[in-house]
Amino acid sequence: MTRARATAIGLIAVLLWALLALFTIGSAPVPPFQLNAMTFAIGGSIGLVWITASGSWHKLRAVPWYVYAFGTIGLFGYHALYFSALRLAPPAEASLIAYLWPLFIVLFSGLLPNERIGRLHIIGALIALAGAALIVAPGADGFSGGTGGLGLILAFLCALTWSAYSVLSRKLGTTPTQTVAIFCIATALLSVPAHLTFEVTVWPEGALGWGAIVALGIGPVGLAFYVWDLGVKAGDIQLLGVVSYAAPLLSTLVLVAVGAAHASPTLIISAALIAGGAGLAALGSARIQRRAPR
Repeated sequence: MTRARATAIGLIAVLLWALLALFTIGSAPVPPFQLNAMTFAIGGSIGLVWITASGSWHKLRAVPWYVYAFGTIGLFGYHALYFSALRLAPPAEASLIAYLWPLFIVLFSGLLPNERIGRLHIIGALIALAGAALIVAPGADGFSGGTGGLGLILAFLCALTWSAYSVLSRKLGTTPTQTVAIFCIATALLSVPAHLTFEVTVWPEGALGWGAIVALGIGPVGLAFYVWDLGVKAGDIQLLGVVSYAAPLLSTLVLVAVGAAHASPTLIISAALIAGGAGLAALGSARIQRRAPR
């Protein structure tokens, strides 16, 4: 698989994550860890069907146990920290800090073998971050300290967790993407005791609620992780990191389209910043590729 094709496949994850907010709204009032268990069970089951249909179970037997532990910690840890952060801190501030992960991916990827990070990557990442901040910040509640401080720390750890998972996945480039199915199933299983400990079971309301949960499991919490795995292992990881800032933009546009949010000048400015940042990163990657020895 070529680097360009792997990058294009990885970008599908960004499009799918753009639907995360819409489907999450539709799944209310299911609590977070219960939602986690239900959707990851669906996403993992899709992977198991794919493995069975392709006859690739033998590939999983050769994967070391620590790879499964790594993937499970990455998926479950990110979502556990994210949900906890949004419970303890004002959602806007916590979401903004959690969405530092694309910037961290761009910066951390420079530590990988055969990868270079240039000025345009950094500048593009910072510009895109500013665009994401404009989307997340409006309407934020005042920060009053207390448990909110702990929530912001957890949000920061959340960003570190997903960026570390994504970058370290590059070092597991020979590990088959089929392992993501096991990560998802393990995440679903770990979410069950967390739900039983911290939450009261609430089932979806009507066909719309169940449809939203199925859609989440198939797309943003299912297929997205498989294509993201392919992208970060074989694609342009710096470009993927910066373009990931399009997720909150696209998510907002989807909410506007269905009437769950309103268009504003802020949205237009954010779109320009995110597109400009991603464009700079793409230019930086193209320059590095041209200078690379053949």
